[in-house]
Amino acid sequence: MATMISQPRVGPLLREWRKRRRRTQLEVALDAGVSARHLSFVETGRSTPSPEMVLLLAEQLEVPVRERNQLLLAAGHAPAIPEHSIADPELAPVREALDLILTGHDPYPAVVVDRGWNLVAANSAMATMATWVDPALLEPPVNVMRVGLYPRGLARWTVNLGEVRAYFLGRLARQVAITGDQDLAALLEEVTGYPAPEHQPTGETGAGHIITPLMRMRSPDGDELSFFATVATFGTATEVTTSELSIELTFPADAATAETMRNLA
Repeated sequence: MATMISQPRVGPLLREWRKRRRRTQLEVALDAGVSARHLSFVETGRSTPSPEMVLLLAEQLEVPVRERNQLLLAAGHAPAIPEHSIADPELAPVREALDLILTGHDPYPAVVVDRGWNLVAANSAMATMATWVDPALLEPPVNVMRVGLYPRGLARWTVNLGEVRAYFLGRLARQVAITGDQDLAALLEEVTGYPAPEHQPTGETGAGHIITPLMRMRSPDGDELSFFATVATFGTATEVTTSELSIELTFPADAATAETMRNLA
């Protein structure tokens, strides 16, 4: 006999998102322009929201794009936000933009990752640094968080590993809190278990440095390298895959690092 798998209902899901954001029904109702009574009816299942209402509440609760489609399905509606593979023709302009950014950033390392920190694309500078890690970490799918923090990855060349590790674990923990993604939670648990020195925040940025954290590395050839990082996203994306892409760019923090990277190129 076939087993029926019950689908989650939209009301409890919306309530879960509201509690994750630590907001009251009244606060969300006021921002959405609906009555708290109506929102209560939606959350308890006494009222089925329209697709427009689902998306309105999702917007107020800052629900990630992927999960907005899940809310629509839970309410009995069709997904409203398209999703494509990064290789699909529809995302050709996105691929071209990424290629332009990555190529233009050489000779400094840059990668593009998806929501789960899986590698989507990398420039030639990052490909050079990939030769410093255990080849087993480069078997597809390549997870950039693992490559960076695993002892046989870039972690072995990172001088201030405790500081760098604390920064990336903090970002990953915030992602888990925002999305509730169980795969991300599992990744966080995994990388938290990697051996590494504890980071003791000092509140100091170091002489001459106004951007933190810095990633200080020593290459296999003994070159001292110092980088700072920035992150770019497609902030107005209305497509699932594009909305989850993160462009991780590193810049030299001193002239010696810039010269070394130019020589490596």
